Amino acid sequence: AHGDEQFKSQCPPVSSGSKSKVPSNTQKLKSNKLFKCKLCPKAFAWNSGLKRHNQTHSGEKPFRCKVCPKAYARESHLRDHNLTHTGEKPFKCKLCPQAFVRNADMRKHNKTHTREKPFECKLCPRTFARTSDLKSHMAIHTGAKPFKCKLCPKAFARNTDLKRHNPDYRSEKANIIKHTQVKNHLSASFAQKPLLGLQI
Repeated sequence: AHGDEQFKSQCPPVSSGSKSKVPSNTQKLKSNKLFKCKLCPKAFAWNSGLKRHNQTHSGEKPFRCKVCPKAYARESHLRDHNLTHTGEKPFKCKLCPQAFVRNADMRKHNKTHTREKPFECKLCPRTFARTSDLKSHMAIHTGAKPFKCKLCPKAFARNTDLKRHNPDYRSEKANIIKHTQVKNHLSASFAQKPLLGLQI
């Protein structure tokens, strides 16, 4: 009883008018996502989260890289991108020597160790550890070949097949290609199938 009196003296009484302004735990759980997007079904607990999300609809990218022309909607995405310039890979796998620029990439990689394959193909029984692997697999069903060689007309279902086709291929560095590279590449790629009307 004495403890109760001491507790009452330390905490001022809450008036009946102010009680409604203080949400209980139950109220907070029911309305923990008060800020709803007007353009899609997403909702957020904080207004700042909604503002960040709205940039995905507006296309606004205020966070610009100081080294290259890329820009991002979120500051965290710019920080991740900056690591591609420094070569730093702070997220290291505990089970193998691999390291990653982003924590999300490391988490995806970890599934290769646990053998967890949550991404299921809807057209066949195969399952995959990563969404990127599932997307590559889907090309088998659709026949799509989105990975096009910049040196010849060939296209591939998987990026790994494109790199195998041309080991020197680098998607971001193949902007300037010497004539001799093109000539050698075409000669190797079409040694058995000469291209009609193409002089090399």
